[in-house]
Amino acid sequence: MARKKVTLKYIANDSTRRSRFRKRLRSLMKKATELATMCDVKTCVVVYGEGEAEPQVFPSHAEAVDILNEFKSMPELGHCKKTMDQEAFLTQRIAKLRDQVDKARRECQDSEIRYLLYNIMHGNHPGLVDLSAEDVARVGWKVDELLKSLGERMAKNHVQAPPPAPSVSTDSIDMASPSQYLTSPQQEEGWLDMVSSGGDVGTLVYGGNASHDGAGFSGADMMMQTPFSDLGFSSSPFPPI
Repeated sequence: MARKKVTLKYIANDSTRRSRFRKRLRSLMKKATELATMCDVKTCVVVYGEGEAEPQVFPSHAEAVDILNEFKSMPELGHCKKTMDQEAFLTQRIAKLRDQVDKARRECQDSEIRYLLYNIMHGNHPGLVDLSAEDVARVGWKVDELLKSLGERMAKNHVQAPPPAPSVSTDSIDMASPSQYLTSPQQEEGWLDMVSSGGDVGTLVYGGNASHDGAGFSGADMMMQTPFSDLGFSSSPFPPI
């Protein structure tokens, strides 16, 4: 379970304040040791306790003196680069609080406009006659902002839409169909005439120069017209009959 947040303020009770000082001092020394070990840097802590004649020094008095002397020997810009006086700290804090107040005010105004727009959409302000000119202007500005945001989102989704999948034809080629190998209407008509009259298909395909009456082509001519002749095959694609 997380520890509850402690309010940073002066502890009025003496015993509680002294016990809290000892506890926080040990934690501070431990953090300084971890920082020096993990980051390989020189660290020292000097704490002046309430009512104490000498300060609490970490890691030792001699090492702390060396580190402080090295710090003082640095140029003025070096050891004052990240330091600020009380006025600069208060100015920075005020600017940060003002930004937080402005952000909260904008969020509150946006919630009010959204609530007013919700009531208008549900007919609670017919004709907008009971609204001031400022309220109408704020609602109009909010509607334009929402429409613009919606249009940008639609355009973005349209651009990022995946392309349609290519259609793949699953139609199989009928290798036995004569129309796949006949290159002219006359050849196809001659083939059909011979088959319908009871002719021998093998004679037409393997008969050399023998031609069918009225067909207009020979078996050798047909072999020259097949697509397999372009590929360098000498054998016929048809099985012997």
